Amino acid sequence: MKHTPTIRAELDRYLKQESMSLTQFGHIAGMNRGIVSAIVTGNKSMSVNQLDLITEAMDLPEGYFYDLFIENYIIDTPPNMRRIEPFLFRCAELDKLDAIRRVVGSIMDNVLYSPKLFDIAEVLLAQGRHEAALLLYEGVAEAEKYQHSERLAICQYRIFTIQVGDDQSRNLSAATIFEAFVERLDEIDQLDSLKDLANVYRSLRKWNKVDEAAKKMKQKAKAQYSLKHQQESRERDESAKKLSRPLFVYISYADLLCASVCEAQGDYQQALDYTYTYANLDWVKETDEDTQHWVSLFKSWAEGNTYVYKLLSGDISVLQDYVEYIAVTSATNENEKISKLLNVIISANQYNIDVEGILQQFEAEINAFAQQQPSSDDMYTQQVIPDYIAWFGYELAYYYLHRGSYIDGFKHLMYAMVSYHTLNNETNFINCMGLFLHFRDYAVSETKAAFLNFIEKVWMTNVKKNGTADHRG
Repeated sequence: MKHTPTIRAELDRYLKQESMSLTQFGHIAGMNRGIVSAIVTGNKSMSVNQLDLITEAMDLPEGYFYDLFIENYIIDTPPNMRRIEPFLFRCAELDKLDAIRRVVGSIMDNVLYSPKLFDIAEVLLAQGRHEAALLLYEGVAEAEKYQHSERLAICQYRIFTIQVGDDQSRNLSAATIFEAFVERLDEIDQLDSLKDLANVYRSLRKWNKVDEAAKKMKQKAKAQYSLKHQQESRERDESAKKLSRPLFVYISYADLLCASVCEAQGDYQQALDYTYTYANLDWVKETDEDTQHWVSLFKSWAEGNTYVYKLLSGDISVLQDYVEYIAVTSATNENEKISKLLNVIISANQYNIDVEGILQQFEAEINAFAQQQPSSDDMYTQQVIPDYIAWFGYELAYYYLHRGSYIDGFKHLMYAMVSYHTLNNETNFINCMGLFLHFRDYAVSETKAAFLNFIEKVWMTNVKKNGTADHRG
């Protein structure tokens, strides 16, 4: 049988090695001599705070004894949340995720610990310690996977929002798993979850899923809005405070999402109909400042998107009005400016329009768009905007290459390829490769070398990640 060392034995060995009395060590560690004695003799367990003091007094790195602490005081003893909770917070501070994983694995056989671990995860999430919180949410979700509880659904929602990132393949997996839990959330939480789910599917261009989530969100939001104005109770007001936006926003945002689905399907008239619907907000009963802010946003979005859908349907007469709209409305948000210029360049490529003057007008923004970072943590900004920026690079490359501006064309194409590789968007990465191959005869040797080196780098990365396939018969 393997003998597990103890912190007590390590401390005892250190005191003998240094010829140090309990009083001397207690003075260095800032601890009472009696407490040190009780720890050494094994008559007293210790807290993580005391362990940190002992570790520092022994001149060892922070968290040096945490694995032993788990062995001595968590695995080998009945779980005590008064000891475990501060230990988990301390592990999160030191980014000791493996230690958190071990603790969760050792105690989650008992579902009774789920509520407390969930509460700890919520605090860690609020502190921005997402990776640590994720481990706890996953532990609770695993323990409660047969419980059909609301807490399980909230855990899955938190896991979804934490996991969504640059990798669109991983995002699709996260969205698919979470979708099955939406209906288990309470009615208010369902609204934000459907909004987030729709925006992730929007970034993935899964338009049938966007449409499905948007229509569910609208139906549920309309029911909640009607209920709110039927009974203005304090409880109803408190529920609404859980939302990230005023309640009416979810109704109108659903129409905006449905318009984007119609746009993707080429049904610009239906997209306009949805746009006219969310432009008309006379039915909104609230008049507070936050409501007015969102009403103003929807009217501005409707104005811009009306130009977009007319432009995409071939009405070139609105182009200059749309450009003026971009200049006025996007002055403080460069991300939004690029997403709006994307519509210009798509139209230019679709209808063979010369937009050189417009590109020169926004030259500074276009030259800087590759360095832009999402400036908000909402799901639209984090997921849809990066996809639009990569898409903008591709459309700009297409425009320049087809007009013989090969240096600019290949520059933007390289950016788009790198972006789609980062997003793990295989389809659009291949589209970039196809565009390069179509114009490869116009690329100078340095450009060809750069593209081939990048493709080889991507191939090598995939080989390391997935291994080599054995094609022998």
